[in-house]
Amino acid sequence: MSYFNEAKTHFIASHQHPINQILHHITNLLAIAAAVLLFYDWRLTLVCLVLTQVFALSGHAFIEKNEPAFIKYPALTIIVSMLWSFENWFGLRQAWTYLNRQQGV
Repeated sequence: MSYFNEAKTHFIASHQHPINQILHHITNLLAIAAAVLLFYDWRLTLVCLVLTQVFALSGHAFIEKNEPAFIKYPALTIIVSMLWSFENWFGLRQAWTYLNRQQGV
């Protein structure tokens, strides 16, 4: 298993509670908004970045009661988190699984 796949598996295992999952999807939306708002007003970017940490860390501390995935995989957590959100929002995971089955992978 590749390092990336290990990080993704760990991330998914660390985010099993539905409320924590929602908080992390909101966190990812705020991270995207922070990047866009950087070109508009850096203060709004800062607010978004602070909120990402509030939502993500509170989801782990109060709901999931585990440590954030970035503790074990700091280099890949943001990428894995974004990928996870996109896969869940747009059904890409299901399409990928279907295509892999069709190809016999």
